[in-house]
Amino acid sequence: MFTGIVIELGTVISFIKKGKVGSLYVKTSVSEDASMGDSIAINGVCLTVVDKKNGVLGFDLSEETMRATNLKDLTPGARVNIEPALKAGSSFGGHLVTGHVDCTGIIKTRQERKDFIYFEVLAPGDFMKYLVPKGSVAVDGISLTVVEVFKDRFSLLIIPHTAKITTLGFKGPGDSVNLEADIIGKYVIQYLEGLSATKKAGSSLAD
Repeated sequence: MFTGIVIELGTVISFIKKGKVGSLYVKTSVSEDASMGDSIAINGVCLTVVDKKNGVLGFDLSEETMRATNLKDLTPGARVNIEPALKAGSSFGGHLVTGHVDCTGIIKTRQERKDFIYFEVLAPGDFMKYLVPKGSVAVDGISLTVVEVFKDRFSLLIIPHTAKITTLGFKGPGDSVNLEADIIGKYVIQYLEGLSATKKAGSSLAD
């Protein structure tokens, strides 16, 4: 489990595609405290440490991770958001982030304003139903607050500090971002959809 509070930008050393899976190696200061088997979020994707050497952590990427996230597009030298898994007793500054990315979105708009950066992110319709104004969303693993929700996109406001220490500092229109909806919202939607289906089934039987 994570909170969406990125602690640093790591650097991709290598990414090797092996058919539908892959191996990713990232240089990060987190390696000092990481152990084999630990969970680390890379651009919001929960990955397991399978190798550790000279400040570099190695991860195996499953077929699903390759399909659903933007990690498959990484190249040597790329910067990535890093967050270790939440530990008992740690401060909780963001929101509940599982590291199980739902889909990727595409940045549509980036506008530099006086005190913040305004973004609009295009997302699939199935993902948009989980978003509400002032609700939480993880973008490349960053815990952010949704400003507005449109039919095919949503907007965000990023403060300079967030831009400085995360991938959103250098991403712009056309770039992909990993998206994860608030887990609480997912459960609420699932419950309501199940309740609606039950009522419809009951109504059909009554007819």
